[in-house]
Formats: sequence, structure tokens, C-alpha cells
Amino acid sequence: MAWDRERTQEIIENNRHLDGAALPILHALQQEFGYVDREAVPMVAQALNLSRAEVHGVVSFYHDFREAPPGQHVLKLCRAEACQSMGADALADTARDRLRIGWHETTPDGRVTLEPVFCLGLCACAPAAMLDDKVVGALDERRLTALIGEAQAS
Repeated sequence: MAWDRERTQEIIENNRHLDGAALPILHALQQEFGYVDREAVPMVAQALNLSRAEVHGVVSFYHDFREAPPGQHVLKLCRAEACQSMGADALADTARDRLRIGWHETTPDGRVTLEPVFCLGLCACAPAAMLDDKVVGALDERRLTALIGEAQAS
């Protein structure tokens, strides 16, 4: 769904009463729109009597928040220590090279967004990745290439 000022205001109003409301509001915005639009930051700040910098700080601190719409598919590669020890750094290089994008970027055709994630809970089958909601363990270059191909094809 495209960002909408009125819907954003509804989400803020529905959640502003919660303790520590900034995170629930930002999560609800991300769930609704796929990202937290820059224009939402001052709206959240005003509603919660926070500075824009405080709200922006929350958005930029947490890796799960996006500041731009994601691609049609989101490929997350685990960056935690167990995955790194099993070759995740080389796989990350492969993904960035094949997609020709960096972390938190989307391919020019809008199909794939590449994001780091700091644990998918598959440490015993490291390295791991997640394409949309599909988790893949024991990732190697062949399986990664297949995931990328799957994302690019649809």
C-alpha cells in the first residue's frame, strides 16, 4: 500500500495511548506500508511530544525499520557470528555482486531488496537466509544463486 497521511494519522491515534508508544506506532506503520515514510516522523514526534530527531533515531537504530518501500521480494542474509563463521561473508559478497546492490538497497527493477539480519535462529544450520517468509539453512553459493533467481523471476 502506498503511504497515506490520513491512514498514518489513524495508526498514530490508535496506538499513542500505549506505554512506549513510539515502537508500536512505527511497527504498525511498517506493517501497513512496508516502510516508515519520512513524512510520518514529524507526525509521530508531535503526537508523542518527542523531537523529530528522537523518532528518526529509533527508525535508524533498529534494522527492521525501512525508510523506503521494499522491493517485491526481500532477501535477508544472516550476519550473526555463527553464520559468519560458516562463510556468510562470502555469500553476502556474492549476493551483492549478483544483485548489483548494497545492503538496504533495492534492484533498479524493484524486484529484490537486500537486507542484513542479525539472527534467524538457524545457527545449527548456518549460514542462513530468508526470502520473504521462506527460511533457508545450510546456505551455499548454489542455493543462494537459486534464491536470487527465484526472486528475480517473479
